[in-house]
Amino acid sequence: MKKIFLGVLASGSGSNFAAIAQALSQTDSYTSARTDDFKIELKISVLIYNNPQAYAAQRAKDLNIPTVLLDHREYASREKLDQSISDVLKAYEVDLVIMAGWMRVITQVLLDAFPNRLLNIHPSLLPSFPGIRAVEQALTYGVKITGCTVHVVSLEVDRGPILAQAAVEVLPTDTTASLQAKIQLEEHRIYPKAITAYCQKLQ
Repeated sequence: MKKIFLGVLASGSGSNFAAIAQALSQTDSYTSARTDDFKIELKISVLIYNNPQAYAAQRAKDLNIPTVLLDHREYASREKLDQSISDVLKAYEVDLVIMAGWMRVITQVLLDAFPNRLLNIHPSLLPSFPGIRAVEQALTYGVKITGCTVHVVSLEVDRGPILAQAAVEVLPTDTTASLQAKIQLEEHRIYPKAITAYCQKLQ
């Protein structure tokens, strides 16, 4: 069985990180993915977080997953932060990098270290509403359908190839909080599946 090691980047509560970890613990659903002639096993080998108060770190500790704090405020540039991230990921033998609420714009340094091996999830149906405050953007624009998108990370924010999407109806009574909650339910559903499918294609 081929093992693929995942490295997760998170800045906040880590709800998507927790959903991925839970999915990977459910062997029948996600841990193993069968292709024509072999199986792969996915394992989270490290969580990197940049905010000392990020609850994601506690989630990881509860799951006995190693954590590394790389506070972006201690780095002179984004490139230097990304070099440290790359060094940690390689030390943990990471094959695929998962951004799960990582609130930092990455640079070519990290892209070069893991070409086509960085995934992200964004709370809109890309290419609509890229960047920050995507849920607020959707409400302000008055769309009737929004959702979430799993995509390969590129240098241009939220513009990489799309891997999976899920739609969510926007109701007249929705607030930012209620719409965000509905979108997160879909994020937790599609992200583990998209990760598994992408890992199959990497082989």
